[in-house]
Amino acid sequence: MKKLWPLLFLLIAAACKQKEYNADLLVKNAVVYTVDSNFTTANAFVVSSGKIVAVGKADTLEQKYLAREVVDAGGKAVYPGFIDAHAHFYEYGLGLQEVKLTGAKSWQAILDTVSSYSRKHTEGWIIGNGWDQNQWANKNFPNKAKLDSLFPVRPVILSRIDGHAAIANQAALNIAGVKPGQTIIGGTIETVKGKLTGILVDNAVGIVTRKIPSPTEQVTQNALLDAQRNCFAVGLTTVDDCGLPYTMVSTIAALQHKGDLKMRMYVMLADQEENYDYLFKRGAYKTPGLNVRAFKVYADGALGSRGACLLKPYADSAKWNGFLLSSKAHFEEVAKKIAAKGFQMCTHAIGDSANRVILKIYAENLKGKNDKRWRIEHAQVTAPEDLKYFGNNNIIPSVQPTHATSDMAWAVKRLGAARLKTGYAYKQLMQQNGWLPLGTDFPVENINPMYTFYAATERKDLKGSPAGGFQMENALTRVEALKGMTTWAAKANFEEKEKGSIEVGKYADFIILDKDIMKVNGSELPNVKVIKTYINGVKVYEKK
Repeated sequence: MKKLWPLLFLLIAAACKQKEYNADLLVKNAVVYTVDSNFTTANAFVVSSGKIVAVGKADTLEQKYLAREVVDAGGKAVYPGFIDAHAHFYEYGLGLQEVKLTGAKSWQAILDTVSSYSRKHTEGWIIGNGWDQNQWANKNFPNKAKLDSLFPVRPVILSRIDGHAAIANQAALNIAGVKPGQTIIGGTIETVKGKLTGILVDNAVGIVTRKIPSPTEQVTQNALLDAQRNCFAVGLTTVDDCGLPYTMVSTIAALQHKGDLKMRMYVMLADQEENYDYLFKRGAYKTPGLNVRAFKVYADGALGSRGACLLKPYADSAKWNGFLLSSKAHFEEVAKKIAAKGFQMCTHAIGDSANRVILKIYAENLKGKNDKRWRIEHAQVTAPEDLKYFGNNNIIPSVQPTHATSDMAWAVKRLGAARLKTGYAYKQLMQQNGWLPLGTDFPVENINPMYTFYAATERKDLKGSPAGGFQMENALTRVEALKGMTTWAAKANFEEKEKGSIEVGKYADFIILDKDIMKVNGSELPNVKVIKTYINGVKVYEKK
């Protein structure tokens, strides 16, 4: 019997050992930027049931927790998962199924790319996106003549990079019934000498796109999952998808329920009557992966296509101020009913006139200090005297730093040097409420949050220009930029209690980077890579 005691003791110890697992994951040997209220760092944290249960030192945590999985970060920096506070996730995914025109250096290059695509995809509409005439030697809008000769029967529509302009061939215009001299509120149908050029700006684009057959269920799913794959690879764990129809809510929810779509999404419904009816009747929709409580409204267009609404004429178009996309009465009506129902209003406003109109309407409805977190998306050019509206009414400027570095080479031509000084004023905007969320506006800009961080702090393009940075008085610190991509972005979505930092009780959404973005030289920031991405403590991406 005495000989059996040691064996029994080992068996009992082994059995107890199996029962001692009290955590799913321990991450250790890391530089953990918690992004908590004190911006503290740690070297380890513990995850259980998808949430953070402890943060601190590895030797202390290992005494208390036995995790089923241990990740040794090898001294690498760990951050909360990045949140893109303004993107077009589904649109980006659809774009991955279409002709990609980003970076094309001429109209001829566009035509060559579309022709090549048409030989591989022989049926249906040809849909492309991403061209930007500001990158061409000839910076004028193109004409559809060559497009017509290549595709006399097959409809083609190619969207500009900002989504606020497009060129369509005659076949597409015929299907939509577009005629020379036709007008539309909040848009332009361009004609030259009485003939259509194919250029459509802002609301005019919808005349044609509404005639495009809806994507199949398979194309929709592919778009969402392809977008998710690319976003995980750059460290995004939550995206704000701006301007979806209510019908997408059930599609997203179903994919998330199946476990295929793991990306967390904050969805803003588009400014359409059926979307208001849907959310007003059913109330806010909230699950761990999906939050629907906001509406996306468009005040004006984009600066690049001269659709932004300005207080004074464009510097390069003396008789043109741009335009609002709807009447002031429409914005007033929408704001009033959104306020009455307690939802969030998020309005795209680029030009200083558009910003002024919306800020005043917001102020009339918010009536001073509040916690409704109504947002101005972009707030790109704001008159100095209008900045007070943000702070006085807790209006949140939601900005995209890469817009500044993408636009700076030509924005001065649109605005003039004096007015440009009031543009892309991220530091001044942040100071109004003490915080602001950051995004990319992808696919208008690249999806990579490293570019956001770099543009916000260094105010340079990917070539390192300008040497001293663009209007550096409005650069953010690295701490501010990181908060803008994590905890402040979560706050803009009313989600700061559940994500945006590595703290006890929050979702275990985090990333491991190959370099520490709080310490590396500024020039290295765009090249920092994500090693691993986790959602709920489960790895969803690993760099090969």
